[in-house]
Amino acid sequence: MAIEVSERAREWLRKKGGVATVRLSPRHGCCGGGADIAVAEARAPGEPACYTRVEFEGLVLYIDPTLVDQGLRLDVEGFLGLRHLFVDGVALSR
Repeated sequence: MAIEVSERAREWLRKKGGVATVRLSPRHGCCGGGADIAVAEARAPGEPACYTRVEFEGLVLYIDPTLVDQGLRLDVEGFLGLRHLFVDGVALSR
């Protein structure tokens, strides 16, 4: 599989509709330079055709094609109603 999804994240995503997007998000340094950080959101992307679609245990994951073979892990953190997804595994320098 292109990404590992923890049991905790699978349960949480099912409650949120069963769809997640894993994409790169640019982060800029104060003195120039930057990195693209993998982030996850419990929603479908605006342009699904630009992502690799993976169906896994009743979930639909849209993964940025540059992240497909990066050995990522999707999990959830937080408590009560303040939980959110996170991706562990990669940051790409620019």
